[in-house]
Amino acid sequence: MLALFGPTGVGKTAVALALASSLREGGEDPVAIGSDALQAYRGLEILTGAASPDQRRELAHRLVGFRPLTSTFSAGEYAPLAHVEIDGALEAGRTPIVVGGTGLYLQVALRELDLRPPPPPELRERVAARIAAEGPAAMHAHLAEQAPAAAGEIAPTDRSRLIRAHELLAMGERPPAVASRSRLWNAPLRHPTLLCGLVMDRAALYERIDARVDAMLAAGVADEVARADAAGASPTARKALGFAELLAGDVEAMKRRTRNYAKRQLTWMRRLTDVALIDATAREPQAIAAEILASAGR
Repeated sequence: MLALFGPTGVGKTAVALALASSLREGGEDPVAIGSDALQAYRGLEILTGAASPDQRRELAHRLVGFRPLTSTFSAGEYAPLAHVEIDGALEAGRTPIVVGGTGLYLQVALRELDLRPPPPPELRERVAARIAAEGPAAMHAHLAEQAPAAAGEIAPTDRSRLIRAHELLAMGERPPAVASRSRLWNAPLRHPTLLCGLVMDRAALYERIDARVDAMLAAGVADEVARADAAGASPTARKALGFAELLAGDVEAMKRRTRNYAKRQLTWMRRLTDVALIDATAREPQAIAAEILASAGR
């Protein structure tokens, strides 16, 4: 099977479509399996850059646009769904192409990991309210008393990780430190997989991101976000890049946040030891797909 990872805006969907076309010419039957936390939501297709209806008709996409906006979603919930889709495709003689930009989701799709359980919604709300009342510095100090190893790896300003650490403590779990989190990078693959990481010249990528945001605006993304907000989008869905910024009418902040996220994705990809890096700068999707298939011996 094949897997594509890369920063937002690098062109993963276009490469997946090109791969599918070439695989069909070779007699294979491909299917794309999404590994993106936000593309899973139905009603945020423009904002998250999910495959369009025409693209889904060209290549079937699983685990894209299937979660209601009002629901939360976690890697622990995603993993068994991804495994069922991948295993079912292989059993049916199809070629899975796992594609997405959420690193943790990609890893749990490809590997067998014992993930920590998601918290009950009321617990997350209670911990978030406590951090808001006491402040992140005080909550970091509490964490240092109970789990010093984990606290040593979390910045006092990192609200998301502080919330998660205190959730785990409240659930009787220990927040993971480096040793346990390294399983993400070292656990064996469930199936033989060529994992390809698409990279691009930083300036060229940032230009693509800015142009992509402009195209989203032209396609009506502001209205899409307004509808999602009115429908009661969950805290998880609201993490989509640009959601808060568009509600505030700050397009430049959306572009800036997206560029920063792309930079973090590239940093994350450098942690992987079994990834084939492919430079997508100024290259057509068909050429990139040909390089991937050559690496896979197809």
